[in-house]
Amino acid sequence: MSLGPCEKCEELLQGYLDRELSEAEVGEAEAHLDGCDYCRRRYKFEANLRMYVRTSSVERMPAGLMEKLAQLRGDAA
Repeated sequence: MSLGPCEKCEELLQGYLDRELSEAEVGEAEAHLDGCDYCRRRYKFEANLRMYVRTSSVERMPAGLMEKLAQLRGDAA
């Protein structure tokens, strides 16, 4: 059984976001995204989710750690 256009786009979406698709697959995904509001919204959701995860998962350095590291570098020199 062959996939419908939305199912095929769903199959290509992660590779499209990761820029891992062949030129032909990119063309196929973009052509479908240009004409399908549902898949275009899915793409935007996935892209925004990735951006959120990237920006929110950055662990901040505890207060005072930079100074301690600077002191250690000064002590080791």
